[in-house]
Amino acid sequence: MLRSLRIVVWVVGLLFVAGCAGSVPAAVEGGGGEKPLIRLIANTWPASELNVNVAAILLRDQLGYPVEIIDLDEQAQWDALAAGDADASLEVWPSGHGERMAQYIDEQKVVENGGELGVVGKIAWYIPQYVVDANPALASWEGLAAAEAAGQFVTAETGEKGTFFAGPLGWTQYDQQIIDNLGLNFQVINTASEEALLAQMDSKYQRQEPVLFYFYTPHAVFTRYDLAEVTLPTCTQEEHAAKVTDGAVDCAYPDDRLIKIFNPKLQQSAPDAYALLKKFNYTTDDQIEMLGMLDQGMAVAEAAQAWVDAHSDLWQSWLAE
Repeated sequence: MLRSLRIVVWVVGLLFVAGCAGSVPAAVEGGGGEKPLIRLIANTWPASELNVNVAAILLRDQLGYPVEIIDLDEQAQWDALAAGDADASLEVWPSGHGERMAQYIDEQKVVENGGELGVVGKIAWYIPQYVVDANPALASWEGLAAAEAAGQFVTAETGEKGTFFAGPLGWTQYDQQIIDNLGLNFQVINTASEEALLAQMDSKYQRQEPVLFYFYTPHAVFTRYDLAEVTLPTCTQEEHAAKVTDGAVDCAYPDDRLIKIFNPKLQQSAPDAYALLKKFNYTTDDQIEMLGMLDQGMAVAEAAQAWVDAHSDLWQSWLAE
């Protein structure tokens, strides 16, 4: 039985939280019981949730499928797809999953590469612009390596070391490796969720205090805060992948052309749903548009529906033969 934080079941166009992991419902309105249930994985960040909500609307309303959205950690999703407990995940960051892609897709062939999502993502280190304005050297790792730098970022959790706020443990992140391999006097503190990470940053920001943290684009947070990316040594995709394998990451995260991954049996069990998800492809700006709606107070399902309502010219092409 697939373990998840919660299961969200689509019923007459609305999302309902079903609580902790449980059995698949016997019937879900929207598909009439005539088509198989399509199980989409939402990872623990808003863009992933938006992607699967857009897909769920189209699968349900245009193709008549019942759809289940399963909240699942990005690491655990591979086993869920391989075991047939889920059908698709629509936002995978390849730089953090090279070994799993090789194992599950290339070698074992128990997960299928569903092609590019169309969005380009970037994980990086960020610091408020007001910190850089006061000390421009802190916009690079060399400045952070200075003897006096870490002291500006200390918290109760890290003692004499500077604090580096990172995301929850299930996220792709190599920050302690980078810190150690570059000789920085910082310690990673993993937060419980994206919301908790942003709360830590916001608390420091409101007091105009130094804060160094992990984050990613695209995200609406960059419309609310003036943030500077910290420069790290660069490396190619191939060099980064090798460093990940060796546990020796000492460079910036590479840009990611995000991909989709499927249960290989989906093509046979639901060919029209499979065809739609294969064609599902939009731009970074499309994601930013929806993320901006969330920032204005919309729920994920509402933002996804608003995007679908406004962009029929695009998603109609995903349904074309």
